[in-house]
Amino acid sequence: MSETSRPIRFGLIGSGRRSEFFVRLARALPDRLSVTGVVTRTAERGAEAEAAFGVPSYRTADELVNAQGERPEFVIPSVPWSVTASATAELVRLGVPVLAETPPAADIEGLRRMWRETGASGLVQVAEQYPLMPGHAARLALLREGAIGDVTSVQLSSTHLYHAVSLVRHTLGVGFEPAEVTARTFTAPLADPLSPAGWSGDATPKDASTTLAMIDFGGGRMGLYDFTDNQWWNPLRARRMVVRGSLGEIVDDTVVRLADPRTPVESRLIRRQTGTDLNLEGRELHHISYDGRVIYRNAYLGGALSEDDLAVVDLVFRMGAWVRGEGPEPYPLAWGCQDHLISLAIVEAARTGETVTTRREAWAPE
Repeated sequence: MSETSRPIRFGLIGSGRRSEFFVRLARALPDRLSVTGVVTRTAERGAEAEAAFGVPSYRTADELVNAQGERPEFVIPSVPWSVTASATAELVRLGVPVLAETPPAADIEGLRRMWRETGASGLVQVAEQYPLMPGHAARLALLREGAIGDVTSVQLSSTHLYHAVSLVRHTLGVGFEPAEVTARTFTAPLADPLSPAGWSGDATPKDASTTLAMIDFGGGRMGLYDFTDNQWWNPLRARRMVVRGSLGEIVDDTVVRLADPRTPVESRLIRRQTGTDLNLEGRELHHISYDGRVIYRNAYLGGALSEDDLAVVDLVFRMGAWVRGEGPEPYPLAWGCQDHLISLAIVEAARTGETVTTRREAWAPE
């Protein structure tokens, strides 16, 4: 069997919710993904992970990497922020490619230390999946075509901090330039009936914080960040995205642009989502089209994956292609560090009411 036809093999450090997420994806695509093992701190937790995940457990990263059988092609440390940097540094010392969780470190000093310890290795990528989510990927494809001209601003109310910053930077085409951040936080009552724990059965409004931030990247490029506590789960708060350019704008799935100097036209991004009504193909996104052209296609049909799952599994496959020398870096550590640098500036600006300006850090390319 050739290397390109073999399943992508990866190991995990940690046995919590995020590790379960990656194991579930591997089970959905068993011919294409394989988990070689998981590192847990105790033998007792290891036995539980073996029973739940169906893979061997180890106490150290060294044991995982050098176990008999199939060596992982890369390792995902699915551990708390406080441990991610040290776990990543240990894997780099072992010479193993790493797909680090977001954010790669908790604070600015942690980011700087992680870059000093691992940046030069060229082994570390970051598990930032949001630009690969189908809707965002389709919009980015249109922007790269110049559908609305030069992109000047993006207004995003969807996800939080570093994930949102990643989307803003990708949408605007912003690299490592200094950013000027202003922010405020507002508190208002809001029912919060759904969380990762499930439906609460309680519709009583409780105080919820909304953070609004403006990120000025210079050159007329601006991002507006809008996030409310638990917006990921709360069904009472929608997700919205407005991208504005010199020749039009994209509002969620609607694109307005000029066909000629006197003719503004409107088009929509159309999902082919099966499993509705009498469609018996199974519940799955097949593609997204624009004016009759497919601009996003699900490369993982048969897995019955959600759109978030599709983004994560796409990132894992891109990581596998990169370590095999078959594709570019999926999300370099420098990009993950820059995303979180700006997200920390949002937090600081909201806390103090002061304008916070980021500076070029060591991870910014020359």
